[in-house]
Amino acid sequence: MKYVSTRGSAPVLDFEGVTLAGLASDGGLYVPEEWPRFAPDEIAAMAGLPYAELAVRVMAPFTAGSLTEDELRALCEAAYGTFAHEAVTPLVQLDHRHHLLELFHGPTLAFKDVALQLLGRLFERFLSQRDDHLTIVGATSGDTGSAAIDAVAGREGVDIFMLHPRGRVSDVQRRQMTTVHAPNVHNIAIHGSFDDAQAVVKRMFVDPTLTERFRIGAVNSINWARLMAQVVYYFAAALQLGAPQRQIAFSVPTGNFGDVFAGYVAARMGLPIKRLIVATNVNDILHRALSSGDYSAGEVTPTDAPSMDIQVSSNFERLLFDLGGRDGAALAEQMRGFDAERAMQLTDNQREGAAGLFASVRATPEDTAAAMRWAAERCGEVLDPHTAIGLHAARTADLDLAVPIVTLATAHPAKFPDAVERAIGQRPDLPSRIGNLFDLQERYDTLPGDYDTVRDYVAERATPSR
Repeated sequence: MKYVSTRGSAPVLDFEGVTLAGLASDGGLYVPEEWPRFAPDEIAAMAGLPYAELAVRVMAPFTAGSLTEDELRALCEAAYGTFAHEAVTPLVQLDHRHHLLELFHGPTLAFKDVALQLLGRLFERFLSQRDDHLTIVGATSGDTGSAAIDAVAGREGVDIFMLHPRGRVSDVQRRQMTTVHAPNVHNIAIHGSFDDAQAVVKRMFVDPTLTERFRIGAVNSINWARLMAQVVYYFAAALQLGAPQRQIAFSVPTGNFGDVFAGYVAARMGLPIKRLIVATNVNDILHRALSSGDYSAGEVTPTDAPSMDIQVSSNFERLLFDLGGRDGAALAEQMRGFDAERAMQLTDNQREGAAGLFASVRATPEDTAAAMRWAAERCGEVLDPHTAIGLHAARTADLDLAVPIVTLATAHPAKFPDAVERAIGQRPDLPSRIGNLFDLQERYDTLPGDYDTVRDYVAERATPSR
């Protein structure tokens, strides 16, 4: 399998290459040269497989040429053996049509673990083969940071520098990052928003003062390998609900567009997805883009769902590339306009292509709290605020009643105890396997959000590429 950049001018790479590269050298994001596709009978044959084996079946076309199926299987079995639930991503029924796909049974209680437990092992394998060193730089709105740090802490050949917006992640999210004291882990709290942190990280990938000395890699969903691993749980849920003979809809709490784009990939691979519902909070750039074609960034409004407090959704570029005829030069020009103006209009082809599969819903804080109360009082389920936004969108979706809707439960409610308690009067406890998180010493540095300061911090501490 070969991979191309959404902006058309970066080198074509294989799976190993895109895993270690992260962002493309032209500023674009890597996507497969073509989408692999399963026939209905091939999808039907996946029913009942253990999660790790299902992951091998779904991901093998993407890793071909870089990993054998046996090598991929060993990595998947090791990655998903760390999860606290035997099903890895269990499906829970709420009522006659609504279901939750619980994605928080990994070591840091968030959906990011599903991909990052695998990605950390992929990094280690590929780097050992090359005898090379990787400097991971990433930005987190909450959950990516802790999941990435857990995945690579103490691993050979890797340093990680994780930026989070100071004061804009939950206490649990922050402590899951800052209480890890492995020597290859560096936490940075910056003054500013997640979008500010993400802009700093993206700039590092195209800064020759860094790229000539260090191999810069990504764990955010700009890294194709991470996004690829998220495709698997769409297959897992749909198969349990009757696919390929039955269409399924998914409601996805959405910030950076990676998780819902994984659903788009699953649909391109042949999974019968009726609708992908993009659920946003009041930071609603994606809702505006999908409903009216207006992709314009405003100011970030802090909410109880900090992982969705984003105004620039990096992975949206992948969708625009695919819907726009895969014209890298045209998309590069479109994205240059957005970078300059912080606004752009989707083309007719992009809007019409998205309308065939995507819908979007914007949830207010009141909508979010109401969804949390409904789940607790009517279904006995305690939800975190991100999942509640997804459930609100699912319950207001205009779909045939015969189509089941799966809401992605992206985080354990104990990661956001204050928000949960305000909504339902019940404070969720952290699972015992997390340990005494609030008794551990934190370690992180606070920096201004300007590029030069963060770049110099990384350059002083990173290990040069061999």
